[in-house]
Amino acid sequence: MRYLPILLANLRRKKLRTVLTIGSFSVALFLFGLLFAVRMGFRQGIDVAGADRLIVTGTSLMQLLPMPYMARIQRMPGVKEVAHATWFGGVYQDPKNFFPQFAVDPELWRAMYPEYVVDEQEWRDFVADRQGAIVGAKLAERFGWEVGDRIPLKSPSYLGGDSWDFNVRGIYHGTRPQDDEGQFWMQHDYIYEKGPDYFRGVVGWYIVRVEDPEDAAKVVATIDEEFRNSANETRTQTESAFAAGFVRQMGNIEFLVLAIGSVVFFTLLLVTGNTMAIAVRERTNDLAVLKAIGYSDGFVLGLVLAEAALIAGVGGVVGLWLAHAVVSRDITGGLIALYLPEAALAGGVVVALGTGVLAGLFPALGAMRLSVVDALRRV
Repeated sequence: MRYLPILLANLRRKKLRTVLTIGSFSVALFLFGLLFAVRMGFRQGIDVAGADRLIVTGTSLMQLLPMPYMARIQRMPGVKEVAHATWFGGVYQDPKNFFPQFAVDPELWRAMYPEYVVDEQEWRDFVADRQGAIVGAKLAERFGWEVGDRIPLKSPSYLGGDSWDFNVRGIYHGTRPQDDEGQFWMQHDYIYEKGPDYFRGVVGWYIVRVEDPEDAAKVVATIDEEFRNSANETRTQTESAFAAGFVRQMGNIEFLVLAIGSVVFFTLLLVTGNTMAIAVRERTNDLAVLKAIGYSDGFVLGLVLAEAALIAGVGGVVGLWLAHAVVSRDITGGLIALYLPEAALAGGVVVALGTGVLAGLFPALGAMRLSVVDALRRV
């Protein structure tokens, strides 16, 4: 700590350049945080997918499946549990307010997704209310919903296009930081009662839990073979493969965002590193004076590296803090659940410090090896 005044004096020598260099690091690491959050958002469904869960759909997502399929799937070897879900697709106030809405069987759904936690009393209220709904914590925060609120959703045209009312009976939370807390669950029986006749007796897709994840491929083949050449053929995938299918549909967008952002990010780091290297070289004479009055070569080396690391560290922390603050807000309108894990924050700090130290390393080595006599001739 006794050498801190010397370090701070060097930083105050050209305050504007110091501030701009820190700012450059902040911008670079802010972009790093956003890029990582976008990547995690695109991969979120894949990373949290259950290893023992399968998704059974029609040959396309628009093709509904008959309800009797459920009992037939349940009897197949290797199948432990079966649940179903149906996409609702309603509009809340404005079409831009997108969020996933699933009509589910309450008890089957809860058993299939134990990673989502709901208060016991709230769940009982949901089961007892045909118009009840369970909403994710982030979705409730997004619209300011609370338990007991009445939420109107305009149904899609295939369900009549009129207004459906739901009562918020509970709020669920994920047990993992990356769990999706932006969903809206309603009772499937409500669709049966209020929806058109042709919508009765069908579901959107089935979720199947297998006894042993090692047998997942065998169960997949068994299910699809059971319904082959029927009027409603199926396509069964692991939950992770199903989620990956959506990622591939948006793959070009993800690639463009990451590619362009990465180029900008590394350009900023190169420019910032060059600026720091110039700043260190300008103080070669000052460092030679320190050596002349008795400071060792190792001290000079450490001083330069500490200064570079301090600038990079401060800028990196500020940039990552800003990125975390932005990601914590719903900036995508519910389209992608952005997530910035702690490992990414730690990795960002390491990248910043590494860049700072690398930028100052060669000038520091030069200053350490510099002859005091030769350096003072330049004064």
